[in-house]
Amino acid sequence: MTNLEVIRYTLVSMPITKQAEKKLRHDRVRSIKTAKQRSDVREIVKQFRKKPTKKGLDAAFKALDKAAKLHVIHANKAARLKSRLSKLIAK
Repeated sequence: MTNLEVIRYTLVSMPITKQAEKKLRHDRVRSIKTAKQRSDVREIVKQFRKKPTKKGLDAAFKALDKAAKLHVIHANKAARLKSRLSKLIAK
């Protein structure tokens, strides 16, 4: 989610209660962090696919495991990507 999408989301929904305002602030921050983590994982995986190395594989595994742990991506997706990336090293 880009910053523009976050801003657009905040303009659409107007909180009524104080707790709803707090949740909206929290959700904005969380969505920005999640988008950053997701793009970082994609970038690491892309770099590994271009130039597969053992060190790159370790970095990709670390990023995927962390993203799955924080629920940025689904655990099964992380496992599937790890399997596919491992096959690139085996070749």
